[in-house]
Amino acid sequence: MTLTPRQRACLDAMGIDVWVRRDQESSMKAMAEAVTPEPVAPPPVALVAEPSPVESPAETPAGDVATLDWAALEDRVVQCTRCELHATRTRPVFGVGNREARLMFVGEAPGAEEDRQGEPFVGRAGKLLDAMLEAIGRDRGSVYIANILKCRPPNNRDPSPEEAAACTSYLWRQIELIRPDLIVALGRIAAQRLLNTGTSLARLRGTLHTLEPTGTPLIVTYHPAYLLRSPGEKRKAWIDLKFARDFIARKEAGA
Repeated sequence: MTLTPRQRACLDAMGIDVWVRRDQESSMKAMAEAVTPEPVAPPPVALVAEPSPVESPAETPAGDVATLDWAALEDRVVQCTRCELHATRTRPVFGVGNREARLMFVGEAPGAEEDRQGEPFVGRAGKLLDAMLEAIGRDRGSVYIANILKCRPPNNRDPSPEEAAACTSYLWRQIELIRPDLIVALGRIAAQRLLNTGTSLARLRGTLHTLEPTGTPLIVTYHPAYLLRSPGEKRKAWIDLKFARDFIARKEAGA
């Protein structure tokens, strides 16, 4: 794969080394023939995840949520009072990006900066996610980004099962409207909630899952905030991103 100078800079920001042919070391600025480390074989398909003993199952859109268009769905989220988080939020964080995207990213919940701006993945974690996207030739305008929760839990604590259940139908409707070719779950909580499992993130990675009941393919990788705390895991995240890149490329090619 040929990397642009900008993509090389994004990989550098992620802490990922990119190998180039020896005879091109004198022309690194051009990077016309830069290549990534040796390709990783696609992970095997796994359709069944272990049931969670704690969290309730992910739900399909309930009641009239299943019939809402984008404008009505966003308005419903803005007015939502299904759980107590509406009383402490500054702004709901609905989602951002291409509403016809082939690739969708789902995180856990808004943080403080997201709560202020009303947009998912801003601040330091958002900048890293932007770099991750650009490294695979994407940006926020070409993918869709959302969270399990639309409102910030106080002090950035983990969402409770009740809070996640209250929000799930909104996310499911977004997935149904977008119909992405692939979902990337960012972090343990998003992955476990989407797959209705208590399995660790380490075991969920490296497998192509199927999201029920939509049938959407899904992979799991690390949350950008975790990668900021644990930069040694960035190489594993790069493997996941390359799989997502290649999976979407095959879909775009009609494979």
